[in-house]
Amino acid sequence: MDSLTQAVLGAGVTAAVLGPRIGPRKAAALGAVLGSLPDLDVFWPFDDPVEAFVLHRSASHSLLMHAVVTPVLAEAVMRMFRDLRRERGRSWLAVYLALSTHALLDALTIYGTQLFWPLSARPFGTGSVFIIDPLYTIPLLVVTVWALCIRAWTGGFERGLTAALLVSTGYLGWGLVGQQIATQRAEAVMAARGIEPSHVIATAAPFNTLFWRVIAVDDDRYLNVYVPILGGAADVTVYEHPRLPNGDVEMLKILSGIKAAGTLMAFSKGFWRAERDGVAVVVADLRMGLTPAYVFRFAVAEALAVGMVSVAPRRVPLERTAEGDIDWLLAGIAGTRAVRPAEATRLID
Repeated sequence: MDSLTQAVLGAGVTAAVLGPRIGPRKAAALGAVLGSLPDLDVFWPFDDPVEAFVLHRSASHSLLMHAVVTPVLAEAVMRMFRDLRRERGRSWLAVYLALSTHALLDALTIYGTQLFWPLSARPFGTGSVFIIDPLYTIPLLVVTVWALCIRAWTGGFERGLTAALLVSTGYLGWGLVGQQIATQRAEAVMAARGIEPSHVIATAAPFNTLFWRVIAVDDDRYLNVYVPILGGAADVTVYEHPRLPNGDVEMLKILSGIKAAGTLMAFSKGFWRAERDGVAVVVADLRMGLTPAYVFRFAVAEALAVGMVSVAPRRVPLERTAEGDIDWLLAGIAGTRAVRPAEATRLID
């Protein structure tokens, strides 16, 4: 999730555990710092942008590593706050929860979080919440600001904090339910069209959990199936796109032998596409961003007259929004069928 959300989640969790002992203000400030620590791995000097992409949310987001560093951080916290010097158990719990809730929340986005590194490098990513979702963040933000404005623990603040944590957690639960509804509707719509994809995943559309993008991989093509929860089957739209330029199966064979390309294909769990950008051959992760402006696109090779050669990978960004996307998104959230202008020519009627 975004940095603000992780900070206010850490603030809320730590305020709940330590607030009665050191006051809401100190507990929230401490939690905001602790809840932000796992994302410091973005400053690690990885060898190349592909490695930085796939290894972000690995060691620093591991629940096992959080258990290892908790004693060190908790002992430091106990020395910072006199009222915690006899509260070892409470201090350890607060630190571990601030770190682990960061990782668990990230695992509900689509990116991929290695929760059990180093025992397993498997990235967990449900995609049941978008990386920025105001409806999740606002309750935690409100209670964090409240905590920073008061010194003493009060019954009113305790009730407000409890409500914020329950509402935000309940919203995440709804996201998992909404994801299943969207997946089932998309599969039914595709089945009615005789489409039997090999891979299917539903991801929340930007900033909400009422409109979903279901990605379906079907051999050398992929489908974007947009499902409004408040609409019906007639409001679902399906768009078809190639995974390889001009169905170039030979390109796939060559890409599979290029380390960076193979890494991207594996990390995306099969949800990838390859495209040409001039002479550059670019591999994109289909799970993040909207066609054609996927957030993570990497040039991994160059196409020559006699074939392809691998190159040092580099990230190739594109503009993330297209004309008409805001109106299309709002229509989808409202449950109304709308054709996305950026994909209109690929619509399967």
